[in-house]
Amino acid sequence: MKLSEARAEWQKLADQIRHHDKLYYQKDAPEITDAEYDVLRRRLEALEKQFPELQTPDSPTQKVGAPPLETFAKVRHKVPMLSLNNAMSEEEVREWDERVRRFLGLPADETIEYVSELKVDGLSFSAHYKNGKLVQGVTRGDGEVGENVTANLATILPIELKGDYPSLLEVRGEVYMTHEAFRKLNESREENEKFANPRNAAAGSLRQLDPNITKERNLHYCVYAWGKTSEPLADTQYRAIWKLKDFGFITFFQFEEKESGTKQRQYIYLASRFEEMLEFYKIIAEQRSQLSLDIDGVVYKVNNLEYQHRLGTVGRAPRWAIAHKFPAEKAITILEGIDIQVGRTGALTPVARLKPITVGGVVVSNATLHNEDEIARKDVRVGDTVVVQRAGDVIPQIVEVDVSKRPAQAQPYHFPDHCPVCGSLAVREEGEVAWRCTGGLICEAQVVERLKHFVSRNALNIDGMGEKQIELFWKKGWIKSVADIFQLKKHIDEIRELEGWGERSAKNLLDAIERAREVKLEKFIFALGIRHIGEITAKLLARHFQSYEHWIEAMSALHQSEDTRVALDSIDGIGETVVESLTNFFSESHNLEVMHQLRQQLRIADAEIVAADSPVSGKTVVFTGSLAKLTRSEAKARAEALGAKVASSVSAKTDYVVAGEDAGSKLKAAKELGVRIVLEDEWLDLIKGK
Repeated sequence: MKLSEARAEWQKLADQIRHHDKLYYQKDAPEITDAEYDVLRRRLEALEKQFPELQTPDSPTQKVGAPPLETFAKVRHKVPMLSLNNAMSEEEVREWDERVRRFLGLPADETIEYVSELKVDGLSFSAHYKNGKLVQGVTRGDGEVGENVTANLATILPIELKGDYPSLLEVRGEVYMTHEAFRKLNESREENEKFANPRNAAAGSLRQLDPNITKERNLHYCVYAWGKTSEPLADTQYRAIWKLKDFGFITFFQFEEKESGTKQRQYIYLASRFEEMLEFYKIIAEQRSQLSLDIDGVVYKVNNLEYQHRLGTVGRAPRWAIAHKFPAEKAITILEGIDIQVGRTGALTPVARLKPITVGGVVVSNATLHNEDEIARKDVRVGDTVVVQRAGDVIPQIVEVDVSKRPAQAQPYHFPDHCPVCGSLAVREEGEVAWRCTGGLICEAQVVERLKHFVSRNALNIDGMGEKQIELFWKKGWIKSVADIFQLKKHIDEIRELEGWGERSAKNLLDAIERAREVKLEKFIFALGIRHIGEITAKLLARHFQSYEHWIEAMSALHQSEDTRVALDSIDGIGETVVESLTNFFSESHNLEVMHQLRQQLRIADAEIVAADSPVSGKTVVFTGSLAKLTRSEAKARAEALGAKVASSVSAKTDYVVAGEDAGSKLKAAKELGVRIVLEDEWLDLIKGK
C-alpha cells in the first residue's frame, strides 16, 4: 500500500471512529456493535504501525472516548483516565504476556501474578474524597476532561468512608444498570424514548440534570481502580482493591450479582500462573448469561504495582492491563423481510425482520444490515437462513447466509431510491455508504432534529424553544415543519396551560419568535440544516448571492441548469460536494414549498457588503500563482472585506484575475476569455483607491 492510499484510508477510519465515539460516549446511542467498532480501531492501529507518520496527537488511537457534553461543568482529571487495549483471542493474550515480560526484562519461566476481573459494560466514573467525604464525581469524558456529575454519583456512592482511609483519595469504577432495572425503566417509557441497552440507560441516567431522577433509576456501581491519592494504598493491585472494599466501596470482592443483594460472589481472581488467568475467563464466559448485568469480557492486570509503574502507558492505554473480549454469541434463524428505517439525519438503514430466536439469553427479532453494500456483499435475501450474532451485547447483526438452504424464489434485494417515510428522493453521495432522504424539511423521521437545529443559537436563535419544547410541541401536533413555528400564536392558550408554563413564559416565547422573524441571509441558510452546509459555507453563499431572491432563484435552477452548477462550484470554498447537496435538496418540490412558506413569515436581510463604495465591491476576483506581498488567505480575506466575491475558477463572469508568480491554467483561461488581468502591485494599488 502506498502512503497516499494509507493516508486516505486513515482519514476515513479516523472520521468514522470519532463519529462513533461521539454517539457512544456523549449521546449514549451507538449505531454499531462493540465488535464492529473494535475492527475499525484495530485497522487504524495497524495502519499507524505500518506508517508511523500517520499518527497525530489528535488521532483516535491517542484519545479516550469523546469530548464532554456542554450540559455539565468540565473537570480536568488529575491523572488521565485511560482506556484498555483489547485481545480477541487466547493467542493475543499470550502475546501481551510476552510483551510484558520483554519490557520488564523477565525470563519466560519467572512468575508474574495477574489480577483477573469482570469487564462491566457501563459508564466509567472518577470520585474524589477528601478526609473521607465525597467532594466531586466526574465522568471519564475524553480521558483528559470529564463532566461534573457529583450530585448524581452521590445517590449511589458512599458519602462518607470508613476505616483507615487516606486524606485524599480518588477512586475509579463503572456505573451500570441490571437487566431487571433496565426492563422496568423501558416499560415506563414511550416507544420512541426507550433505551437501546442497559449501558445507554445507565449513561443517560447518570447524566440527568435532576439527581432525583438518577436516584429513581436504581443504578449500581463497582470500583476497580484509583487515581491520585495522598498515600499509597498497597504494593499490589489485589491488596489495593481489598483496601477499597474496607473503605466501604463495592468492589469485585463482594460484587452483588442479584438486585436483591441476597447473593454475592467474588469476581476478582489472583492468578500465579498464566493458565489460571485463562481458566477464570472460561468460567466467567460460562456464567455470563446467568449474570444480572452486561459484561463484555475479562480484564487482566499486572498485580505488582512497581511493575505497573515501570510498564507505564502507550498511547491511550496502559501496557500493564488488557481486556480479553468475549466472542459474539450466535444463532441460526430465517430472514422474513427487510425494512428500511430513516434516521434523524435522513440516513436509510436496512433492518432485517427475523423469525424470533434466542441469542445469548435474549430474544432477537430484528438485526441490522448496515447499508446497501453490506447486503450486496453478503448477498442477503428475504427467505434466507442466516447466522445472527449479538456482538458486544448491543445491536444484533447478520454475519452469514447459508446459501445451501436458500429458497428457489429468493431474489436479490434492491435498495429503495425514495424515502419510505415521506416519498422524497433518496441519494447516495460519492464515497458514502449510506443513502439519505432529501426531504429534510418535510420528512417526519428527520423533522424533530431539523426543528431543533432551526431554532438553535447559531441559526434563528429563538430563546425559550429548546430541545424539550420542540419535542413537546411536535408531539402535540402544533409544529410539523419549520414554518409552523411562526404560527404558534394560534396555540398560545394551550401553551399557557402546559406544566411549567404560564402567562409570562408564553409571552416571552412569542416575543422571541417575533424577534426571530428578522434574520440575516447567512443565518437563514445555515438554519435549513442542509447536509454539508455549515456556518462558514452559509456565509460564503450569502456573500455571493447577496439577497434571498438571488439565492433562491439560483437554487431553484440547480437541478436543471449545468451553467448554474458550474458557477456555484467556482465560488472559492464551495466544492462539488456542496453543489451536489444543494442540488438534491432543492430538487424536491416539498422543500421549495417550505421555502415559500418561510418567505411569507420572515424578513430575510441581504448580506452585508463591507466597504460597498470600494472599487472592487461586487466584483468577482480569482487569485492565481504565488503572491509576494500577501499570503493567499490574506489576499482573499482583504478582497472579501472590500465587498469582492472570490472565486476558485475563471469564467466569463470573472472581473479580475490577480496573477502572481508561476501563474498557470487560470491565467491562460483569463486571456482566452478576455478577463482583465492585474499583477499583485496593480491589485494593491486598485484596492487602495489609487
